[in-house]
Amino acid sequence: MSNLYYVDEESADVRVDKYLSDLLPDLSRTFIQKLLKSGHILVNNNPCKSKYLIKADDIINVDIPQPIETNIVPEDIPIDILYEDDDILIVNKPKDMVVHPAAGHYTGTLVNAVMFHCKDNLSGINGVLRPGIVHRIDKDTTGALIICKNDNSHNYIAEQLKVHSITRKYVAIVYGKFDETVGTIDKPIGRHKTDRKKMAVTPDGKEAVTHYRVISSNDKYSYIECQLETGRTHQIRVHMASINHPLLGDEVYSNRQCPFKLQGQTLHAKTIGFIHPTTKEYVEFEAPMPEYFTHLLEINGLVNSL
Repeated sequence: MSNLYYVDEESADVRVDKYLSDLLPDLSRTFIQKLLKSGHILVNNNPCKSKYLIKADDIINVDIPQPIETNIVPEDIPIDILYEDDDILIVNKPKDMVVHPAAGHYTGTLVNAVMFHCKDNLSGINGVLRPGIVHRIDKDTTGALIICKNDNSHNYIAEQLKVHSITRKYVAIVYGKFDETVGTIDKPIGRHKTDRKKMAVTPDGKEAVTHYRVISSNDKYSYIECQLETGRTHQIRVHMASINHPLLGDEVYSNRQCPFKLQGQTLHAKTIGFIHPTTKEYVEFEAPMPEYFTHLLEINGLVNSL
């Protein structure tokens, strides 16, 4: 679908992405930025960047590509549903489940499962490999995840993620005892300079802020809650390792020998809260703790709060 828009004098000197997001309320600003980057939006028949300031008499051609049929196969995989309505699905993702298909993981993913459950009722904004996926958590991280069942809900949730207004609280078990019971880590995160599969604290990275509080601790471990202000890849894992409190079981960001038989890091997305796309009311959901996590807390005497 291609449409032409003519800029009048009153609309001049505004960023093209903002102009179009105001003009086309069904499209999120993030989606418009993707269209600009991919060349699906032209100004005077030329590609441009999101920060371009439009001028009077500019002609903007917006070409919204047709959704491509996905070849990802729906699979009847059990999913732990915390909440569902016509707009969203909140699931409690287990360990060892990849969120969306990628190289080496084209079956057994959460996307395969929700495609079976939701049939054709999933947003298509994030492409053929990630229908319904507006955010994700790591393969071995458990907990609450939002699935969007239509493009309107996807846009609405994506905008909240962009401005960091969604409540995202995680619990984790980390090495060591803290000197303080609350703290904030404000360190930029970007791709590791030599190992491109890893993230790292780096001066040229993107802003990343994690707030944490200690729930309980002993001489070896601490049970903490982390609230994300931003949502960078591996943010909690990188941030906690950067202050010498890596996550127990983290095989990527910790070089300590884990004394327990674990499958990856002890990290659980416990709470997620946001403004509902239809009711416009704040809703919050909590994912119950996995058994392995509560067992670790019990055997290490970390159950009781400080």
